[in-house]
Amino acid sequence: MYDLGDIVEMKKPHACQTNRWEIIRMGMDIKIRCENCRHIVMMPRKEFDKKMKRVLVKKGD
Repeated sequence: MYDLGDIVEMKKPHACQTNRWEIIRMGMDIKIRCENCRHIVMMPRKEFDKKMKRVLVKKGD
């Protein structure tokens, strides 16, 4: 599972060709920030669950 501050990989890369996103807000919606260009995307949790591939780095690691 994922948590606030984790770095995740999405199924499709961002336009800047990076596929590392940091989770910066959790609730009914999830807000993620691209690690490369710092672009922020907000999406419903259900959509996020569908588009997320895996957790790359847990916050505590």
